Amino acid sequence: MKRKEKILEILKEKQEITAKELSNIFNVSEMTIYREIKELEKAGLIKRKHGAILLNTEKEKEVVKVPNCPICEKPITRAHPYKITVENQTIETCCEHCGLMMHKQLEDKEVTALTYDFITENPISALNAYYVVGSSAIPCCSPSVIPFASKEDAEKFKKGFGGEVMTFIEAYNEIVNKMHINMKSCCSNEPVVFTIKDLKEKHS
Repeated sequence: MKRKEKILEILKEKQEITAKELSNIFNVSEMTIYREIKELEKAGLIKRKHGAILLNTEKEKEVVKVPNCPICEKPITRAHPYKITVENQTIETCCEHCGLMMHKQLEDKEVTALTYDFITENPISALNAYYVVGSSAIPCCSPSVIPFASKEDAEKFKKGFGGEVMTFIEAYNEIVNKMHINMKSCCSNEPVVFTIKDLKEKHS
């Protein structure tokens, strides 16, 4: 049995182990073990947590890859499209405008949503972002919805290109039939699961 296969067998039995323990079992250097671990990790078979090696039992989320936006059917050309995760699938839209429209279609589903800061391209929770809606800058669909991690950056953008600075739910209201909903933003690093439908019922 190859060493990588044996490592997997040991993990099935022990649940978790350290590289040092594996180096002692196989009588090889820890560097050799780390090379084996790296290959197994790249294959998605194991993961590392707090110095320990564990089997990767998490089911990877299925990404629904479509050449065109499911809302407007434009090609998705952005390196970091708007992403909505629902029922173990990730749906991508061409822009935040269409992302909000997709939320309308999924209003009774539990979802999480990810967008990217317009300046830095860093990922941010869609619920925690600030959006400039209706500016003269229209990178995709109109009215444009452009995300920022900070309100300050959104206000600076507004001075140059117009539009209105809005929270997630304000932008949702503006794009999707101006529904009257209020939602408290969460600053937790954990994904915020929400349904638009529940929010509408709660605040009706």
